[in-house]
Amino acid sequence: MDINDITKPENRVYKKPALLNDTHMHYCPGCSHGVVHKIVAELIEEMGLQDRAVGVAPVGCAVFAYNYIDVDWVEAAHGRAPAIATALSRLNPGNLVFTYQGDGDLAAIGTCETIHAANRGENITIIFINNAIYGMTGGQMAPTTLLGMKTATTPYGRRADLNGYPLKISNLLAELDGTCYVTRQSVHTAAAVRKTKAAIKKAFQNTLDKKGTSVVEIVSTCNSGWKLTPAESNKWMAEHMFEKYPMGDLKNE
Repeated sequence: MDINDITKPENRVYKKPALLNDTHMHYCPGCSHGVVHKIVAELIEEMGLQDRAVGVAPVGCAVFAYNYIDVDWVEAAHGRAPAIATALSRLNPGNLVFTYQGDGDLAAIGTCETIHAANRGENITIIFINNAIYGMTGGQMAPTTLLGMKTATTPYGRRADLNGYPLKISNLLAELDGTCYVTRQSVHTAAAVRKTKAAIKKAFQNTLDKKGTSVVEIVSTCNSGWKLTPAESNKWMAEHMFEKYPMGDLKNE
């Protein structure tokens, strides 16, 4: 068989998403962000939303998301992505507006904006990357850091009496009248990637249908912050993170 026959379009089993450009990503090897970026780029292309999608990236590891996914982006101050997304959605109600936030952003400095945007039922999708640590700034404790988990600011492990308890903010958001869909997924296996893609697609469609706020939490790894290899990080996440942050839908209306 000739090589030209093998490479015919009808024989292709995979191609890089057209909206995922060729810029070299700054993420650490093994980071979950790259996988989620690919999912987002694939879905926007498959749903034909290239000209209607607007992402909002605040401060965090994904602050440079606009370098990688070729749609319109707006930069937000730390924690303020849902507030910016509110304005974008209300001024351009025909667009798909989504935020892409980490746990330090969404569940700490942005808790106010997140909860109130969701409580108002703004027609936005919130993609929430929960890796239980501040990855960009040196590995400090985040609101979602597990009890006993060592970070730069909890070198002996997080203590409930000193640092409080891990914040399950998606559970809080699921209780609000303005949210229509809240789910928790991961991307550590091929099967998990497929489930996460289906969840984000549903969230995007909800936003287009003006059903209210959709939240997709993605329990992720930070092998640099956790001081583990990528493979060890995935194993540690499955053994420890999933117990506190179990997979599945928290709300689906």
